[in-house]
Amino acid sequence: MEASERIDSHRDLIVWQRAMDLAVAAYQATSDFPPEETFGLSSQLRRAAVSVAANIAEGYGRASSGEYIHFLGMARGSNLELQTQLEIAARLGMADRQRLERAAALSDEVGRMLVSLIGKLRGSR
Repeated sequence: MEASERIDSHRDLIVWQRAMDLAVAAYQATSDFPPEETFGLSSQLRRAAVSVAANIAEGYGRASSGEYIHFLGMARGSNLELQTQLEIAARLGMADRQRLERAAALSDEVGRMLVSLIGKLRGSR
């Protein structure tokens, strides 16, 4: 999407699109987890990944930039939680290393985008 294109929906936000890719990557990575982790780390990791995209969308739909920034901050927190969980999974050898690294790379990208967007919104107040 070019900078000159209008943003009519949260779906037009590149950060939301990448967060959706991140959620899919997290689900793919956890598909290799041991069955006993279904209600443990796997579930926590998936919830955190979904929360990133969901909070971006919810914030976009709010009435003020302050509320938007609040939800972007929650998305950032969920993303940091996800990064921690991915590191734990990697250290425990719970999943395919390549899948975990893809999810971690997407998480890093989304994190940078969130920081940038929050900064821009704070500057526009």
